[in-house]
Amino acid sequence: MRFRSVFRVSQIKASSSRFRRLYSQLWPQSGRSPFGIAFDIDGVLIRGGDPVGGSPLALRRLYGDDGILKVPYIFLTNGGGVPESKRASELSSLLGVQISPLQVVQGHAPFRDLVCRFENELVVAVGKGEPVEVMLEYGFKKVLSIDEYASFFKDIDPLSHYKSWSVKQTHEMKSTVKESYSSYNVHLDAVKGTFIVSDPVDWGRDIQVLCDILSCGGVPGRHQPALYFASDDLEYQTAFLSERLGMGAFRIALESIFNSVNNNPLQYTSFGKPNPVVFKNAEVVLTQVASNLCGDKVSLGCSNVNQFSTIYMIGDNPMVDIQGAAKAGRPWFSILTRTGVFKGKQNHENFPADSVSSNSAL
Repeated sequence: MRFRSVFRVSQIKASSSRFRRLYSQLWPQSGRSPFGIAFDIDGVLIRGGDPVGGSPLALRRLYGDDGILKVPYIFLTNGGGVPESKRASELSSLLGVQISPLQVVQGHAPFRDLVCRFENELVVAVGKGEPVEVMLEYGFKKVLSIDEYASFFKDIDPLSHYKSWSVKQTHEMKSTVKESYSSYNVHLDAVKGTFIVSDPVDWGRDIQVLCDILSCGGVPGRHQPALYFASDDLEYQTAFLSERLGMGAFRIALESIFNSVNNNPLQYTSFGKPNPVVFKNAEVVLTQVASNLCGDKVSLGCSNVNQFSTIYMIGDNPMVDIQGAAKAGRPWFSILTRTGVFKGKQNHENFPADSVSSNSAL
């Protein structure tokens, strides 16, 4: 995909030259960009671990000749599985620009707000990547991956001996923590929260173990522990030709099975786009990014600091990116690309974007 398919400036402001004037002339005069940008990642800037067409060039246009960021932007993604600091480093290397952890807003970012409730409680983190590291960086203190939790129970996965792969433990628990998580304690301590941080890897094993945990928290007679999903995407775009099933599909599978084997329906909370709260939080983060450029000090907790006339949401998923921007309302302006989930010739029928970008050359 060339630059215009990622960020079709002619559709954002009457022409690309007008857009250039927007940050080459207005920015120095006002000291603050009048607009901000929120990029989705998978299917927009990256596909299958590689940059999509001219996406590195697109991002470099947001920097001055001196390499200093001129137009505030963030990555607003339902993906995740690694700490924001690591993701920022990976994106910087892949896209050829310097990206700060502040600019990376992943699906599990709202989990930070739950630390005060679960900080010292036993919680289980599920998903690809480094879910335990994510939770520890947020401030949770008693975290087990679902791999670690399952390892305390012999024969919990009846199909394990049919599996040719082995689980790679990316998190080494400190000796003092290991002692507190002896099989004796895990059997007695109720799991108080379960967090689906990123897409689960072993659906069969994970659904089985989660049904055990969510039935009673690991302790018979107790209520279902809290369950949180970082996002609810049904599908997302990878290097494969057609879309792949996402966390939303896993949630449907887990909920259907849980409700079939339990008397009480599964209770859960889903975050991520298209939740308007995610977009409001993104406004605050964008304001912080802009303030850092100007040397201002703005607290992330401040909700009335948005000074953008427009925030462009650039995404490939109508149900997630475009619907979310529409729900959030002004100052959000949605741009739908044809480089990922969406491939239609016209605008999406149910969730139309403010603008649709083709993959034509610049």
